[in-house]
Amino acid sequence: MTRLDVSIMGQSYMLACREGEEAALREAVTYLDERMCSIRDAGKIKGNDRIAVIAALGIAAELLATKSPDGPLSEMTMAEVRQKITSMHAVLDAALAPQENLF
Repeated sequence: MTRLDVSIMGQSYMLACREGEEAALREAVTYLDERMCSIRDAGKIKGNDRIAVIAALGIAAELLATKSPDGPLSEMTMAEVRQKITSMHAVLDAALAPQENLF
């Protein structure tokens, strides 16, 4: 596990993640920080806990809007979709690779 020092709305946090996932965690922190700061700066909601809840609800709504209610990927998580795409790329790369000794 890797530990990262991050800041969200000026508050420091020590977070842990798996090796190799640091960039994704930093991207998530940046996204959350921007959302929370935007809500705070709008001035309509006071209190960090309320700002966090409103940001979480907005992000949850975005996530749910990206899920398809039916179709071949409807039961898969985003991580599973990414893995499936990676596997498809490997199959395509192998199929399109120059074939040696064809003749």
